[in-house]
Amino acid sequence: MNFIIWIVVGGIIGWLASMVMRTNAQQGMFLNIVVGIVGAMLGGWLIAPLLGQGTINSNDFSLGGLAVSFIGALILLAIVNLVRRGSPR
Repeated sequence: MNFIIWIVVGGIIGWLASMVMRTNAQQGMFLNIVVGIVGAMLGGWLIAPLLGQGTINSNDFSLGGLAVSFIGALILLAIVNLVRRGSPR
């Protein structure tokens, strides 16, 4: 059951991050899920130790865990945009 919640929340986080970074038109549902989950891993690696929070990958569905996962997804999309277009946005 946690796996299904993980995919749904990852998809929502990826979708929200793509809306903020203006890449929503280029991404489908599957890519939003991937961005949400991989972004949560990135946020867990970079941001979670600084804030003392978990991520959705560590089954932390608190507000802090969702925020760390969202920030990680934003960082991931900024890196992808930087590589593809030469600009983070």
